[in-house]
Amino acid sequence: MPTTSETILAALKTLLEGTGARVERNIAIPASVPAAGLIILRDGEPGDPEVTMSPLAYEYDHRAEVEIYVQKATGRETVLDGLKAAIGPLLAADRTLGGLCLWVEPVAPKINALPMEGAATILAAGIDVRLIYLTTDPLA
Repeated sequence: MPTTSETILAALKTLLEGTGARVERNIAIPASVPAAGLIILRDGEPGDPEVTMSPLAYEYDHRAEVEIYVQKATGRETVLDGLKAAIGPLLAADRTLGGLCLWVEPVAPKINALPMEGAATILAAGIDVRLIYLTTDPLA
């Protein structure tokens, strides 16, 4: 049976697939990116939970990382902006990921350009996504 965090991260990956870009999880940054873009979901850090003793519950404010990569000779900024803009409404439409979380919220993106030897520069955006959820066991 998957843990709470694994179930939530899998649901977030499924939601991100609604952007139309290829979505992967925890992979290395590839040397080339599909024309429609690439989104890599990184598991991130659950942090230290707030603990309630009766009944026993652990509340996490987990920060997953959503990385968007676009590599085109022209129009990179437009494709990147479209993918960023697509993620917001997907998250807003289901702030609990089907009841798995108490709240899901993106943080403003950080944009970077990654030069690639012999290829077009990759434009990247990193978006932290806060996943606030409860579990009864820190290992579950």
